[in-house]
Amino acid sequence: MAVPIAVLDCDLLLYGRGHRTLDRFKLEDVTDEYLVSTYGFPRQFICYLVDLLGATLSRPTQRSRAISPETQILAALGFYTSGSFQTRMGDAIGISQASMSRCVANVTEALVERAPQFIHFPEDEATVQTLKNDFYGLAGMPGVLGVVDCTHVAIKAPNAEDLSYVNRKGLHSLNCLMVCDSRGVLLSAETHWPGSLPDCTVLEQAALTSQFETELHKDGWLLGDSSFLLRTWLMTPLHIPETPAEYRYNMAHSATHNVIERTFRTIRSRFRCLDGSKGTLQYSPEKSSHIILACCVLHNISLEHGLDVWSSPATGHVEQPEEEYEQMESVDSEACRVRQELLLTHFS
Repeated sequence: MAVPIAVLDCDLLLYGRGHRTLDRFKLEDVTDEYLVSTYGFPRQFICYLVDLLGATLSRPTQRSRAISPETQILAALGFYTSGSFQTRMGDAIGISQASMSRCVANVTEALVERAPQFIHFPEDEATVQTLKNDFYGLAGMPGVLGVVDCTHVAIKAPNAEDLSYVNRKGLHSLNCLMVCDSRGVLLSAETHWPGSLPDCTVLEQAALTSQFETELHKDGWLLGDSSFLLRTWLMTPLHIPETPAEYRYNMAHSATHNVIERTFRTIRSRFRCLDGSKGTLQYSPEKSSHIILACCVLHNISLEHGLDVWSSPATGHVEQPEEEYEQMESVDSEACRVRQELLLTHFS
């Protein structure tokens, strides 16, 4: 006779049918210091996320509907900032490791849904001009609308034999294309590109390129490093500066572009799930891409709330291939003219 197999919920095994896990932890019972040390953020920030995501996380169709939005958010923040599903994290808020994983998935998707709300270029003229002025104040580079670069985040090998995610160091990764402003606020984030693609190819295929070539800002440009080709809307450094003006241009370019490197370091410092110190993201490329984007959304929200992380030290092991830049000459004569005019007007 066949023996029926019961599928039991992990929380039911751990705590019993009558236990409501959402009552095991209350924000008001702990200090801000504890919240920051355990979940990476203070009470006010966590309460804001509960208000922002609460309705989505309470959807009755979700398996985790018995777990409060507050608990789901704490579980996700614990993972993002520690990079671990350690039992002690679940014990602290009264849920199992399996429920921790479901909470991370729910909160990640809720944040990804809101990415366009928090990651975008300014549209009104006054804000665009403020953006340019702030960049100009850094090192005297005019017309800058953002700085762009790529960063790799290590992921586990996909189940399929897919070499497209193997980067130059032989590791599986996603190559993430991002743009930020002078404060490190992200203006664009494309986190899904396979690690085998070089930065210039990522940019060529990215939505960002289509956006700038068809819609945005004919009176300004992004700054990119030598891994990208010069375009009318993307100013790159000169490979071999010869004149004083060219040297001044390269110095201003480098000092301004450094903002994106600092931004990458602080995102990895705050969100340890991305820094490689706990190993690779143990998810499919699609789910890993969503986790990275969710952390980008949280990064921008944290800056909106005055949680400046510029001073945070870089920690952990960062798996990012170093590009071997080739001397790429732009075939875009109009782009060359724009850069030459910039040199003559502002750096001669």
